[in-house]
Amino acid sequence: MSLDKQRQTYLLNWLKQHTKIHKSDLRASVLTGFMLSILMIAQAAFLAIILQRLIIEQQSFLTVIPYFLSLIFILLARGSLIYFREKINFALGQKIRKQIRQKLIDQFELFGPAYLNQSTTGAWSTLVIEQVDNLHDFFARYLPQMRLASMVPILICIAIFPFNWAAAVILLCTAPLIPIFMILVGMGAADINRRHFKALAYLSGHFLDRLKGLNTIRLFNQGEQQTEEIAQASEDFRVKTMQVLKMAFLSSAVLEFFTSISIAIVAVYFGFSYLGEFDFGAYNGTVTLFAGFFALILAPEYFQPLRDLGVYYHAKAEAIAAADNIETFLNKSLPQQVDNAQPKTNLNQLQANNYLDIGVLKTIEAKDLIVLSNEALPIVGPLSFSLHAPFKLALIGTSGEGKSSLMQVLLGFLPYQGSLKINGIEFNHLDLKSWQQQISWIGQNPYLINGSIRENILLGKPTATSSELDEVIAKAQLSDVIAKLPEGVETQVGEDAVRLSVGQAQRVALARAMLKPCQLLILDEPTASLDKQTVELLAPYDIATNSITITHQHDDMHDFELVWKLSKGQINAIKESSC
Repeated sequence: MSLDKQRQTYLLNWLKQHTKIHKSDLRASVLTGFMLSILMIAQAAFLAIILQRLIIEQQSFLTVIPYFLSLIFILLARGSLIYFREKINFALGQKIRKQIRQKLIDQFELFGPAYLNQSTTGAWSTLVIEQVDNLHDFFARYLPQMRLASMVPILICIAIFPFNWAAAVILLCTAPLIPIFMILVGMGAADINRRHFKALAYLSGHFLDRLKGLNTIRLFNQGEQQTEEIAQASEDFRVKTMQVLKMAFLSSAVLEFFTSISIAIVAVYFGFSYLGEFDFGAYNGTVTLFAGFFALILAPEYFQPLRDLGVYYHAKAEAIAAADNIETFLNKSLPQQVDNAQPKTNLNQLQANNYLDIGVLKTIEAKDLIVLSNEALPIVGPLSFSLHAPFKLALIGTSGEGKSSLMQVLLGFLPYQGSLKINGIEFNHLDLKSWQQQISWIGQNPYLINGSIRENILLGKPTATSSELDEVIAKAQLSDVIAKLPEGVETQVGEDAVRLSVGQAQRVALARAMLKPCQLLILDEPTASLDKQTVELLAPYDIATNSITITHQHDDMHDFELVWKLSKGQINAIKESSC
């Protein structure tokens, strides 16, 4: 489905809004471009003067040496300005791309894994990397050039008009042909680019998912079929890419055609004027060689800003297509974020209402709680339960019963119906970010960034001291592991922690959780890849005052005060606290 004009206008304004905090960079880019145009006019004037004096006035070469020196100075100045303008433009695009990319990452953090798992990793990577990068030329090229395209031609006409009004009129009359054609070409360019992005996202996600599941594909002998599917996706992407290139080459060719026609008309006018066929255009009745050379040198430069704008108009269409996906994702709301008109309650504000001391969790209560998917479909429930701090709860049950989904609700990543209260406050009324700062979570396959072991542990508390770091390393049974590594705690774990075993990665995650002060620890099979002796030494359940552990291991139930079983949409207490 193509983007309608109203949607394109909205997206264009949305893109321009991101330049508000970077107006100084945009103005600097336009100013340097304007100064380049003034120097270019001065350069054309000096060249025309040199030719006038050497050819018509028959003066000696020594008389024009000052003009040659001035030309050299102008060339050096233009080179320096071009360099600085390119740096300004790149910095402008880089700052805005970083700003938009940070918004996307914040949105990922807000939505959580329950939502992100609905699409492929490749599709999200395309959104954050390729599509954000495709906004660069819009901010770094198109916007500054759009302002220059409205100023430079007028400046050149003003420069030519005192010497020959006919040449200035010819340029003014032929210039509108270029923007008219740009509008016609641009009407369909955004839709072509949008289809191109969709094909790229599909190909990226399809290829990455097959790459991750390579062993499974080999196991079920599906290699040939998956190869055909990737080939088909690649062919679709190739067709979309060629459509984009065809549009770009077509627009460039037609722009060059109209520019050449306009310059040719100016050249023909001066040619017939020198032959005595035309006697208009000059104020004193004579068309000088200076006026002819000056106008002909500036004629290509008169159209250059418009031609550049035509080239960058493709970048505008590309940016609008990318912005359609980015803006849609950034403005997407999860169901639980829509139905609350009441102001959010920060944890620190609850003390004034006698609900909660600062940072202290007292109760978690649910009544007829139904966990919903992001499409508002019921997953598990209705559930009713009550937890009073301090508690150490084990939640058991077979796979698919909804244990992880229930935890996703507590983490704020899934919507719900019914009632869920934290210290008597409905969960939907809490400041979600403030609540999440009080929670630590450890999964069966913990995620580690592509950095050092130290960097991964310090994610829990970036301001931790060396003694605090050493303490959690010892508690997590990481000391012997780190001692065997060539670079110790500075060892890089690699992409997806490939340099560590699953058990070692879990120890790093446990150390990270130990370092972060929290009021609630949620663990999803955190010790599945650890041996029983190590599990007993780690005692991960003592990291926080309150913990909820999803586990399939029934031989360590004595470590928990509470044991609940989730089965057939109901919670049954197997073990109650003796307190």
